[in-house]
Amino acid sequence: MRDHFEIRDHDAAGRIGRLEVPRADVTVETPALLPVVNPNVLTIEPERLREEFGAEMLITNSYIIRSTDRIRDRVVERGLHDFLGFDGAIMTDSGSFQLAEYGDIDVTTEEIIEFQREIGSDVATPVDVPTPPDADRERAERDLATTRQALADAESAETGEMLINAPVQGSTFGDLREEAGSHAAATDLDIFPVGAMVPLLNSYRYAEVVEAVRAAKRGLGPGAPVHLFGAGHPMMLALAVAAGCDLFDSAAYALMARDGRYLTVSGTEHLEDLDYFPCSCPVCADHTPADLRGLDDDDSERLLAEHNLHVTFEELRRVKEAIRSGSLLELVDRRARGHPAMLDGYRALLDHADELERTDPGSKDAFFYTSHEAARRPEVQRHHDRLARLAAPDRLLLTESKAPSDHAYDAVWRVKPPLGPYPPALSETYPLTAEVPERTDEAAELAAARGVAALAAANPETELTLGHDAWAESALDRLPDRVETEDLRNLR
Repeated sequence: MRDHFEIRDHDAAGRIGRLEVPRADVTVETPALLPVVNPNVLTIEPERLREEFGAEMLITNSYIIRSTDRIRDRVVERGLHDFLGFDGAIMTDSGSFQLAEYGDIDVTTEEIIEFQREIGSDVATPVDVPTPPDADRERAERDLATTRQALADAESAETGEMLINAPVQGSTFGDLREEAGSHAAATDLDIFPVGAMVPLLNSYRYAEVVEAVRAAKRGLGPGAPVHLFGAGHPMMLALAVAAGCDLFDSAAYALMARDGRYLTVSGTEHLEDLDYFPCSCPVCADHTPADLRGLDDDDSERLLAEHNLHVTFEELRRVKEAIRSGSLLELVDRRARGHPAMLDGYRALLDHADELERTDPGSKDAFFYTSHEAARRPEVQRHHDRLARLAAPDRLLLTESKAPSDHAYDAVWRVKPPLGPYPPALSETYPLTAEVPERTDEAAELAAARGVAALAAANPETELTLGHDAWAESALDRLPDRVETEDLRNLR
């Protein structure tokens, strides 16, 4: 683990951490949202971002400052914190976004790192190459080589206490992302943004975002602070945190407000279509949609931006509490119901349940089964893996109901979909205290059948009988042939 980043709580791959930013002499709690501040257009004053919204860190663009004559000299003279009126931590971008958008910039990594140090940035960024999604592999490899050189140039720069970003690129090639993560982790650099995500985020390709993050994290290892560049919609924060991201930068609050768009945790609404605000932030408590539509454009945009920030910071606090309570994946599950693309992202995350299990706590308050996706959660996999440790008696009944009053078995264990079998002694331990619906679905029964099969494989001499509540044939087909089955509904 890097010395400046301390992980304090875990749930899935999400974590609450402490990021020390020595040049600013502050410690930022993660997950953290960095509002993007355009030095030319202050939609919301940075001082208000800290005092009213709780922003501990923000991000601005050093390339725009350097390229804008009317503000460059003032920032150099006064320093970035004084110019913006912000006493928290400030990260600066390098111009890589402009490079991706316009194809050329007139600055090198050495020059922009020195400029970022000169104006007082706390976290600087080299000039990496953000390869867009769906680029061909030859281009992605070529751009990655350029980014590696940028990281080397950043390593050799004189930075003092300023932290340095090491962007992880690789387009939509998972192996290149992982390779880039391994290379970045081997440097002396400090924070690791997963780059070129904006095109995927803007087109709601959340499954591919998850795949890119997980690939990068496989290379980076568990102790690296990870920044998801360009992510700031409240709808996807829980998913991104559960995938392992710690920092987010949001220009969405201002850009969408400029377009009359109102952010919620389940999507984006247009102000012109709203009759009521489904929110109780200060803006929504004091105004109606009609009120905002009746204001001049600048005031309406400012208030929309304030709401967008309020709902985003509120969601981030909700995510942190979910990590603390061990319910992060249940929050992701709820958010996944808001948009099909979010559901794609959740399902992609669960494809990596084995990776999530490594950092998922072994004990939590409760496991709630609220969708068939929950059958793929890391807790289920962990229970199945641990079944190999259990010694079963010679004749064992596994049943979804209570033990029969008169039986000839050596023992009776419960079966609870999606987890599967467990002995009575474990019934009060997590996740076997799970809250599950009485009407189980096929996914839960299939998962439970895998648990029965795991127990049978670990105890080949045991005679197993399963009493099930009308399980689907597909689940029963997963059982080893030597497991006898009884449909409990036929016995009632």
